Amino acid sequence: MFFVYIIIVGLIAGWAAGKLMKGSGYGVAMDIVLGILGAIIGGWVLRLLGVYTSGGIISSILVAILGAVILVLLARLIKRA
Repeated sequence: MFFVYIIIVGLIAGWAAGKLMKGSGYGVAMDIVLGILGAIIGGWVLRLLGVYTSGGIISSILVAILGAVILVLLARLIKRA
């Protein structure tokens, strides 16, 4: 069940980050990967700032979107250089 939760959060967050940063998604598989990596990065950034979420799917998705947006920004900066 946890694996399904991770995939759902990853898919939603990756899709949302794609819409926010590019205007369209990156495809289902890439959206899932982007969302899962985004959740890791977003959680790490928020912990550095001293912000802790209470859990739940909504907060997980928001944290994953934040991290995915950061990941896309970093990828674009590296691609430009």
